[in-house]
Amino acid sequence: MTGLRSASSGLRTLRPAAFGADPGGERMARIRRSPHFKDGVFQNPGGPARTRPSGSSLDLAKVFLDRDTRPLRAPKGTVPVHPTTFADLAKPPATGLRLTWMGHSSVLAEIDGHRILFDPVWGERCSPFPFAGPKRLHPVPLPLAALGPVDAVVISHDHYDHLDLPTIKALAGTDTLFAVPLGVGAHLEHWGVSPDRLRELDWHESTRVGGLTLTATPARHFCGRGLRNTQHTLWASWAVAGEEHRIYHSGDTGYFDGFQDIGAAHGPFDATMIQIGAYSEFWPDIHMTPEEGLRAHLDLQGGAPHGVLLPIHWGTFNLAPHPWAEPGEWTKEAAGEAGQAVALPRPGEPFEAAGKLPAEAWWRSASGDVRRTWRSVGAFVAEPPARDTGA
Repeated sequence: MTGLRSASSGLRTLRPAAFGADPGGERMARIRRSPHFKDGVFQNPGGPARTRPSGSSLDLAKVFLDRDTRPLRAPKGTVPVHPTTFADLAKPPATGLRLTWMGHSSVLAEIDGHRILFDPVWGERCSPFPFAGPKRLHPVPLPLAALGPVDAVVISHDHYDHLDLPTIKALAGTDTLFAVPLGVGAHLEHWGVSPDRLRELDWHESTRVGGLTLTATPARHFCGRGLRNTQHTLWASWAVAGEEHRIYHSGDTGYFDGFQDIGAAHGPFDATMIQIGAYSEFWPDIHMTPEEGLRAHLDLQGGAPHGVLLPIHWGTFNLAPHPWAEPGEWTKEAAGEAGQAVALPRPGEPFEAAGKLPAEAWWRSASGDVRRTWRSVGAFVAEPPARDTGA
């Protein structure tokens, strides 16, 4: 037995800190009581979702290694990052709502006198290791400390490109609160965040931060860090309501008709931050194409164009076989056809939803020609899953 304990202790020593910690104790008991936890795992809305790539490994490898398309998955030139400064963000937004996309899914939202930071990733790689894994395609627009104080950090789920160890450790030394889906608090406590600064929510639960109401809403995705993917941490989208404005952050999600219900309960929204990148026909259930992202935004707004759509989850990391610039190009075209206002800021470029929106196709200077593959026959657009009438 002593030998077994020693081996177990040795394995824990070798476990990277970025793997985080599995839920246990009362946290795990609360997870088991969740109406969305069944048969030992969290369940997706709309029925089971394929969380592993479909098709064979050989088919997937052929797509990723294709000599013609592989060069298109990264910018050819320098990505034009906006030179944001602390002074830019120190002045309150004139209209009460300002968003600053920092790249990928990281957004600073200044809403009705409060500051919310969604899915902050300031690390160089979205990986548990500093020497391997997807690396940034552009630098962070400004140092984390230059953001100034934030009232709450909101996390959508525990994947490495949304929950970043060095970023959380840096924020752990501040006074900010952390709003996270059920179970994700185990990681943050393991990294030094005090339990009294955690607001850990199941879907449809809310917490108050100053004058804001933050609500965890459903998403169609999955979770997991480390070698054991236990599916014991929840994934979520988020609705934030202030005295004057409402915003929505999708996190990672496949398209499902639950967006209509979220919009009916918490919308309409002045601005939505919608995942439109890292999609593929190999995983259609867990990420949205730009066309599906636009459909989700319209669902959230009651079916008609309203508010501003900010596309996120693209441009910063190479995570899928589609061309690097395609999400921006496709979103711009689809939103224009639908008559939907869309903000297309450079990473780090602040804008106010009620002001002049950034609309330039800035990615073209770094990408060159963009192949409009989504207009070709057989372009990938997943069909929405059947509506789930259960829990």
